[in-house]
Formats: sequence, structure tokens, C-alpha cells
Amino acid sequence: MKRWNYRDCDTAAAEIIQAELGVNRLLALLLTQRNIRDLGTAQRFLNPKLDDLHDPYLMLGMRPAVERIRQAIAKREGILIYGDYDVDGTSSIALMRATIELAGGSTSFHVPHRVQDGYGMRAEVVEQAARENVRLIISVDTGIRENAVVERATELGIDSIVTDHHLPDKVTPPALAVLNPNQLSCSYPDKNLCGVGVAFKLAHALLSVLGWPQEKLTRVIVSLLKLVAIGTIADVVPLIGENRIFVKFGLEGLRDPRNLGLKALLDVAGFSSASPPSAGSVAFRVAPRINAAGRMDTAREVVELFATDDPLRASNIATKLDRLNTDRQRAEEVALREIYKRLRGIPTPPQLPVIVEVGEGWHAGVIGIVASRIAEQFHRPTLVLTSACEKGTVIGSARSIPNFHLLEAFESVADLFQRFGGHRQAAGCTLPIEHVPELRRRLNEYAHHRLQKEDFVPTLQLDVELPFSSIQDEIMTELRRLAPHGLANPSPRFSTPDLGLVATPRIFKEKHLELRLSSGDKSINAVGWGMAARGRELSCHDRLNVAYSVERDTYAGGWRLTLEDFHAVGT
Repeated sequence: MKRWNYRDCDTAAAEIIQAELGVNRLLALLLTQRNIRDLGTAQRFLNPKLDDLHDPYLMLGMRPAVERIRQAIAKREGILIYGDYDVDGTSSIALMRATIELAGGSTSFHVPHRVQDGYGMRAEVVEQAARENVRLIISVDTGIRENAVVERATELGIDSIVTDHHLPDKVTPPALAVLNPNQLSCSYPDKNLCGVGVAFKLAHALLSVLGWPQEKLTRVIVSLLKLVAIGTIADVVPLIGENRIFVKFGLEGLRDPRNLGLKALLDVAGFSSASPPSAGSVAFRVAPRINAAGRMDTAREVVELFATDDPLRASNIATKLDRLNTDRQRAEEVALREIYKRLRGIPTPPQLPVIVEVGEGWHAGVIGIVASRIAEQFHRPTLVLTSACEKGTVIGSARSIPNFHLLEAFESVADLFQRFGGHRQAAGCTLPIEHVPELRRRLNEYAHHRLQKEDFVPTLQLDVELPFSSIQDEIMTELRRLAPHGLANPSPRFSTPDLGLVATPRIFKEKHLELRLSSGDKSINAVGWGMAARGRELSCHDRLNVAYSVERDTYAGGWRLTLEDFHAVGT
């Protein structure tokens, strides 16, 4: 059973926001629960504007980076964009290439192969770039810990500009410029940008010095935000501050994209003018198809998708991404079935706080998703490794729970790895297979000293207790002003106590649950995705305390509850 926690709210601040901004009381309360407690912040949150973006030149290293790119363009030097294979990385490459072309230059690009190259930058790629007369490398969504690779580039006469958002080491790479708001010496106001967000700041800074009319600059900046929105949503960074502005304007642009690749991708994902993308649908329908390229094949075609001016080529790539996504889902199921079988009768968390599983032949492209599923199911830090790479070596992907910092845990066992990197909630590694037992032992020993019993109980964060009488058009429609939703700005979650079941629970598609819940004289449909097993335990005489979010019922009309959790009254 999940522990229900309610976010703190400031009723006094909510009253001021309600009175001064003319919003309903529920919206004002929800704003305070998202740490928006003064009028100015509330106004900016509800009405995001491009003018609210910070000056990109506030970021450490921005001026020398822009000057060096302009010099490379003027001298027609070879420029290599070095990215990553996930959505954040590929969207960063596409954005930076488009920007440099708009500024009059041209680029080549490199996307690592997940299995053959692994995570991060490699010296042999730099050496090949030198042979091809590249004189400037711009890393995007990677590079912040690649000191040796940057040093090798310098030896070969290549300047480097590192743009990244991952947590830096104590010493940053010796590049001509390092753009990362998480550098200790960087005073940039927004530390929550993902890789494409940092790349966008560089793009904005470069385009702003080209002497364009303001109208043209604004139009191009808004156009680029479609890619920024997709990468930002996919990388699960907080959707507050600048990220909220990126996603708000980017989603508006995705309603009618002009880019042939984007149009083809949205088509295969099932979008139409009648159902434009939301942050949630981008996360669940667009991002997985882009990620599937890097997981199952090569992500190079994603970059080509966003650059092509051939409708047939765009359609073919988008169709291939859709097929790769299906292959990805099948590969996940293979690994998940085997791991679930192994974990039957797993010791309690105090005995085994970290799950470490290694398999032979599991597809390296899906182990991150598998780790995420296992971590969610068992609510423990999870590392999934596969030997599907060079002989004697395993590669792994890890996901965590809120109170366990994965990168710090990996740093405590750094001597066991050949390579590793990541951040608080997700990390990756490569190591000799014979080190796995020792890695398992030491990670669990590390966790024993840092995690308490309550850390292993999943928590459901709720906003307020809501009477059914508040679920009405005027109130619910106004709550849409809180969107786009994501990390740090979740969709509102409510609870209502002592609800009755109007009819026998219905199981559909063997996995999902539908209930008709009543309070007084009002009843509302509710759906519980993946809750069929729990539904079979219910009868129409039960009374329930229910946690849920509210969404439009596109089939029956009106509003519908999406169940988050429920339990019988009195339990």
C-alpha cells in the first residue's frame, strides 16, 4: 500500500492570488503547493512569455563559445557536433546543426552507437575528425566528464566547446568553453536545463548577434522550441522556470509543424489536428519512438529525420522508428519476464536494498527501461546489466528511488568500473563481468548506511481532498492553465473519502479497471490502468477512499477520474 502525503499549501497566499489574479480558489491553492506563492511568480507561471527567458550570455563560457563558432563559420572550418543517442542528445544535435546552418556554416555530426560505443565521447572519433580537417568540436548533452578526450582534441589542433547539463566532476574538461549551468562557478539562474536546453541557449546567443530584425529572430527562436520541448519532456527535467516556457511554446508549435520529419513522426504516433500533443503524450508516444532508434539500431537517422526536405525519406524514417519501437517493447518483455521470475521471494529491502541483475543476451538498448520498471515495482534502486557486448564486459543502466543518489553511489565504487556517468536518479556503467558480485556487495553495503525503512515505502503525493461537487466544467477547465505538466509541476492529484461503488467493477483488456464511483447524488466514471488485479477484489458494496487525477472523458463526455490508488474505508 502506498503512503499518501499531501503537499503543503499556503491559504493566506492563495487568497491573495485568488483575489488579485481573479482565479478560482482551487487553482490558487494548487499554485502555492507548487511553491508559487507571490503574485509576480504566479503571473509569470500562468502566462509564460518569451521575454521571461534569461539572457543566454549569463551562462559561463557563452561569449567565447559564440565568438569561436562565428570564427569557424567565417573561415569555413570543419565543425563536428558530438551528441548522445537519446532524445535529448539527438534533438540537441538537430538543433545545433540547424542553428549553425542558419548562421551560414555547415557541420558534420557523430552519434555514438549504444552497444558498440557506449555512453560518452571517444578519442578515436576525435582522431577521425582530425583526419577530416575538423577544427572545432561542439559537444551536446555530453562531454562534461570527458577530460581526456578534450585533451586529445587539443593535441590534434581541435578546439572544443562542451555543452552539457550532467553533473560535472571536480575538474571540468580543458575546453575552449564549457557551458553547463551546474558548474560550481556558473551563476546562470536556471540550473534545471537538460542538454537541448543548454544547446538552445547557445543557439539563441549565436543567432542574436547576426543582426537579424527582431521579428525574424523571434520567429526562428520559436520554431526551434519544438525540438527543445521534445528533448526537455523526454529528459524528465523539472517543468518550471525556462523549461516551462520551452515546452509551452514548443507544444503550441507542434500543433502544426512545418518540419517534414516532425510531421511524419507525429503522424505515425497517431496525432492529428483534432488531438495535438500534450507534454504527457509527447512523453509516451513521441519520445519512445525517437529513443527506439538509439536503443535498437542507430540514432543517426533521427538527426536525418529532422533535417530532410524529402517527404518520402521523412515518411520512411518515421515508419522505421515506429517499427523499432515495437521491437523495443518485445525486447523489454523478454528481460522483464526473466527478472521477475528471479525476484520471486526476494529478500526484504533492509536485507537487499539494491537490486543488481545481470543477463546474457538482454538487449543493451532496453536495460534502462527495464531497470526503471523493476525500481518502480519493488521501490528499490535497481541496476540491470547485460553481457551483450564485447567479451568479458557488461554494460549496465540504473534507476533509483527518491532518497538514493545513484551517481554518488557509483562514485563510491568507481574502481570497479571501466566507465560510468549519470546523475541522481539515473546512471550507466561498463565493467568487467567478474566485478559484478563485488559491485552488488558494495552497492548494497553503501545503501545499508544511507537508506531507512521508510525510504522503501512508495509515496503518493497528493494535492488536496476534493468533493465531487468541485468536478465541474468551469473549475476543471481553469486548472488546465497549470499545464504543461511534468516533474516539479505534476498534474493535480486529489483524494475523495468514502465513495460508493455504483456497479460491479469492470475489467477490460484483461489489464485495466473501470469503476463507477458515487458521492451523494453525483457519480463519475473512473479508470485504473493496470489495476485489474486489484479490481477483482472489489464488490459493489465496498466503500473506498480514492486518489485520482481528473481528465476529459473523450468517449462519454464530461470528466473522468484516472485512479492513482484506492483502499477500503477503515484500512
